[in-house]
Amino acid sequence: MPIYHPSICTQRDPKLLVGCGAHILDLQTVVKDGILGGGGGGVIAADGGAQKLDLKEMIEELESSIEVPSVFICPISLEPMQDPVTLCSGQTYERSNILKWFSLGHLTCPTTMQELWDDSVTPNRTLHQLIHTWFSQKYLALKKRSEDVQGRVLELLDSLKKVKGQARVQSLKDLRHVVTAHSSAKKMVVDNGGVALISSLLGSFTSHAVGSEGVGILVNLDLNSELKKNLIQPTRISLIADILNEGSIETKINCTKFIKMLTEGDASTIENVSSLSLLVGLLRMVKDQRHPNGVTAALALLRTLCSNESIRKQLVGIGAVAKLGGALSGLNAESLESALYILDVLSSLPEGRLALKNCEDTVRNLVKLLMKVSEICTRFALSILWAVFKLAPEECSVLAVEAGLAAKLLLVIQSGFNPELKQRSAELLKLCSLNYPDSIFISKCKLTRTIQ
Repeated sequence: MPIYHPSICTQRDPKLLVGCGAHILDLQTVVKDGILGGGGGGVIAADGGAQKLDLKEMIEELESSIEVPSVFICPISLEPMQDPVTLCSGQTYERSNILKWFSLGHLTCPTTMQELWDDSVTPNRTLHQLIHTWFSQKYLALKKRSEDVQGRVLELLDSLKKVKGQARVQSLKDLRHVVTAHSSAKKMVVDNGGVALISSLLGSFTSHAVGSEGVGILVNLDLNSELKKNLIQPTRISLIADILNEGSIETKINCTKFIKMLTEGDASTIENVSSLSLLVGLLRMVKDQRHPNGVTAALALLRTLCSNESIRKQLVGIGAVAKLGGALSGLNAESLESALYILDVLSSLPEGRLALKNCEDTVRNLVKLLMKVSEICTRFALSILWAVFKLAPEECSVLAVEAGLAAKLLLVIQSGFNPELKQRSAELLKLCSLNYPDSIFISKCKLTRTIQ
């Protein structure tokens, strides 16, 4: 049971020290001194003149989203008090907490640790009223904001049915801001036909400004499979691919995440959302490493798309192997794993292996990654190198050994990696040694320098 030791009680204004044994004069004084923040006219009356809100429910709904004044906190549980009681020492606690303290055999005040001459507790009605009033204000303000948000969503959806041109762009922009700022707005858009309305605005003749804002809204919504299915139409997907290629980095990321969202849970949709234009746009995002979030989003979608064989062939055909291989050295750990996964999948194709063999930079970068990032990245790198070695063992082994592969393989074999990974390393090491006499190969390993 946590014990609260207030170190600043004696430094506070005595009018506010409810939890430290002092006396609050009245609610008006507390409002004046700032705890309630004024504006008490909308608070539920404490005299029964209006329906009183349930304090427990308000605390449960508000506690995680607001900072509760310390004078409302029980020193034992460090949670807001619902039934505050005061001891003879002048300290105030939540009734259930202090009674539990007494039931454990303690006859002291938990805060001051002074011995109590009387274990009776006195309800602190002034503090209870203050706590209830404060939480009521916050609760009613929250509900009002929620109602305002809902009203704003309905207003903007209604506006979108009527306006055109720049006014439509502005309404979409306003709706996107509301949706991203308030979680309740997302459900309002879905429940009031907003998805179908926004989808109807995305077509062959839609301006990129409208499309960008529309996708910015849709990507933030929780869409069921039926809504996703209705969005996967050729004209809409084509528009999104165009926007992805020409929009701002924020728009590119939104389009990328939106297409990935459409494919989740239904692999059959992958071919429907993919196009050559989309693949080219994603590879451009990977190349532009000024925006790491864009790189991560693009690689995540490419990882999903390359589960389809025809898309894998398209990726190889547009030079994805060289582009991904050249980008490896500048990627963070998360992006690196996705890039290596994609290259590993592409290496399962004959044309993918050929592209890897012809890309010397990719081979060198793969060697550098061994034992450098994580076990899973090492596994992917070894798998890719193995695929290339099988295609052209003599040519690739010379290049890889010159890049330091033999030394890295020895380190993998001596590491704590799984046996399968060690076995693959031993097989690769054997292939590497075939082109060299023993004495020369040992010198090529450069093991001492690698360990250092």
